[in-house]
Amino acid sequence: MPERRRIRTLTDSPRAPRTPADPGFWRSPVRGARFTAVLGVVLLAGLTLLFVTGLLSYAAYNPDLNRVNDKTPGKGWLGFYLFSWPTGPHWLYRLTQGLHVTVGIVLVPVLLVKLWSVIPRLFALPPARSVGHALERISLLLLVGGALFEFLTGLLNIQLDYLFPGSFYTLHFYGAWVFLAGFVTHTVLKLPQAVRVLRNGIPRGEPDTLAAPDPLPATLSRRGALAMVGAGSLLLLVTSAGRSFDGPLRRIALLTPRGGTDPGPGPNAFQINKTAAAVRITPADTGARWRLTVRGPAGEFQLSRAELLAMEQHSAALPIACVEGWSTSDQLWRGVRLSDLAALAGYPDRPPGVFVESLQRSGSFRKAALRDNQVRDGRSLLALEVNGAPLSPDHGYPARIIVPAAPGVLNTKWVETLTFGEL
Repeated sequence: MPERRRIRTLTDSPRAPRTPADPGFWRSPVRGARFTAVLGVVLLAGLTLLFVTGLLSYAAYNPDLNRVNDKTPGKGWLGFYLFSWPTGPHWLYRLTQGLHVTVGIVLVPVLLVKLWSVIPRLFALPPARSVGHALERISLLLLVGGALFEFLTGLLNIQLDYLFPGSFYTLHFYGAWVFLAGFVTHTVLKLPQAVRVLRNGIPRGEPDTLAAPDPLPATLSRRGALAMVGAGSLLLLVTSAGRSFDGPLRRIALLTPRGGTDPGPGPNAFQINKTAAAVRITPADTGARWRLTVRGPAGEFQLSRAELLAMEQHSAALPIACVEGWSTSDQLWRGVRLSDLAALAGYPDRPPGVFVESLQRSGSFRKAALRDNQVRDGRSLLALEVNGAPLSPDHGYPARIIVPAAPGVLNTKWVETLTFGEL
């Protein structure tokens, strides 16, 4: 019999390489609407908490009090919510900023996997099928770009890697508002759909637009993938949260600069941000010639450390809490009340705010302003001792500010001048 010749057709031609715009390019069996919805709900709660605690962190600096406190000039109406930061409870900033940083670290695996789960949609063509779809795509760009920017700058700040083209405070503040615009728009558009999918699943007859049309064989279930995300977040929690606690938990905070052992033995053996050597404070600066200058309507006064110690001394148990999220437990500080120094300066009844200047000659927050409510609080001290011993050079000898519920950078070390009433 004659050999039958096979007719070559177009379907027999080699398949053209797929591009990311082709749904068949994405073949993971894990992707799906329900998987993404679970991650989205977790992020909705976590990112909302991050935004709120971030705003509180900004308010804690009292940015509308003085330009030295405000690293975000020109904020305009974006500062609409600002209020006088309270001094109680004394652990307030330790709680809000600890939550802000810890939740941010813990959400990293959730954010990355959520972005991975929806990445096919970033390449979908046409870019916009309708006005509503165009709005959704724009919100997605703001959301993804803002979230990546905020997480990246925040993580770099925690690690003390200041690789920013400007001030971290300015970039992080404005980045948060860009992120919020995308976050709110995307939530309004997608939350009803996510809730519906979580409650009832994909309606019969409707396609799962996030699921791969030609998936590879499954090696991991969607529940298993969610479990891996949870395990990653738990690992980050265990290896970072301890920077806010003294003792064993701090020793396993391996992913943060304030983890590990406390800096040496003795009453001053608790965490610090910057050392005296790092800002070039020398023994000559803090020795017998050091004087505290106090200014106000009553004039200008020069006080030695011995004269300060001769004044009425008060004690306060207060923590140190930093914007990077680390903190100490309560330390017992002892020194002169700021309100007593305000009385010396000419404000015996209702002390105003105070402008604080440090011996530190360079670097951020060598000057700071404190509100009147902070000065009036009886726990606000010009501290001379801590835990029954004189301050160490790294903790601000010969004198430092300690104020309840204030960010650590406002607890100025190596104080040189206090000017009451002129902010």
